[in-house]
Amino acid sequence: MKGFLTVAMIFSLNVLIAQTEWKLDKNHSDIRFTVTHMTIAELDGEFTDFDGKIMSTSDDFNNATVEFTAKTASVSTDNEGRDKHLKNDDFFNAEKYPDIKFLGKLIKKGKKYSLAGDFTMRDVTKPVTFSVKYNGQVPTKRGRKAGFILTGTVNRFDYGVKWDSKLDDGKSLVVGNEVMITCHIELNEVKPEAPKPGGGE
Repeated sequence: MKGFLTVAMIFSLNVLIAQTEWKLDKNHSDIRFTVTHMTIAELDGEFTDFDGKIMSTSDDFNNATVEFTAKTASVSTDNEGRDKHLKNDDFFNAEKYPDIKFLGKLIKKGKKYSLAGDFTMRDVTKPVTFSVKYNGQVPTKRGRKAGFILTGTVNRFDYGVKWDSKLDDGKSLVVGNEVMITCHIELNEVKPEAPKPGGGE
């Protein structure tokens, strides 16, 4: 009886801590940013090379851990000259700092979600919080899919991105210091591999 209870407790504990892995569907996701240009307009860009995953112990993703990486060399604003400038040391310095990283947790309060964690750029790490819209899940033949929209703002000066050319008034920046980040995310559930027949070592 004692042995049975021990096995039952171990099984129950495993169920409680069982995690589901979700991978970013890169074909149906985008990582975009917007900055103010000349104080009167907005300029959009994106990163085309990125990856991420979520580990969740619940279907509603509460307290799920989030890992994300974007390659700075993949920055694109549909302008070759501007993209080359963004990759040099005035901005991302893609050669020296190839990755933008995020590590954090999804937090659910009532029906609202947020994503809080550490955002790293040019090897500088700062805490950030993104607003999150959870769009739910759908079943497919290959497993479940889940969708999110993330929005938030970082100050590029906090991360050493300090190119600060000014307008003729000597005060206003050509490129604003606040960067709005918008992520449309589609996740694919990672199915556990089936055990191989025969077992053994």
